[in-house]
Amino acid sequence: MSFDSRALLPIALLACLLAWAVASDVRSRRIPNQLVVLGLLAGLALQSTVTPGAGLFSEPFGALGLLKAAAGMVLGLVLLLPMYALGAMGAGDVKLMAMLGTFLGPLDILGAGLASVLAGGMLALLVALCQGSLRKVSGNVKEMVLGSVLRGMTGGSARIDAPVAATGQLPYAVAIASGTVCYLLLTRYFGWSLL
Repeated sequence: MSFDSRALLPIALLACLLAWAVASDVRSRRIPNQLVVLGLLAGLALQSTVTPGAGLFSEPFGALGLLKAAAGMVLGLVLLLPMYALGAMGAGDVKLMAMLGTFLGPLDILGAGLASVLAGGMLALLVALCQGSLRKVSGNVKEMVLGSVLRGMTGGSARIDAPVAATGQLPYAVAIASGTVCYLLLTRYFGWSLL
């Protein structure tokens, strides 16, 4: 696959935004709204001003258009909203995924979202292993799943309750950034297809 030099601007912009989000989330467990707004505006501007094509990170290079960028934004928001509602992540993480949707569009945000959730799971296991809390995490998962199954079997709501014993917070921007970068590299440069 040949590389289109016009893709350098979106790549550089997205890399800077993701690096800023990761640094902020690791340092303060917050993703600034100004980062999200700046990223939303940049993604929408690129998707509406660049020559039409298959996507900012696709071959042939080009914009998806304002409508698909907005659809990617909404889908990115909706993807992580359930995890936010369960208290598993902060609002900044959800807004960051929505921002990514403007750059990636509706199809690629699904793949990047899946890769981010997988990266988040691996990161959570790694952090639990390093902190020596893997047993606590597995106990929490067991309680949550068993509680949900038992409630469902008795005719109740099969909801999953938050764990009683918290095991710490995870800077989820790290998972979102690494999942997105892995998704783009695997699909664009190594020919994989996640969807």
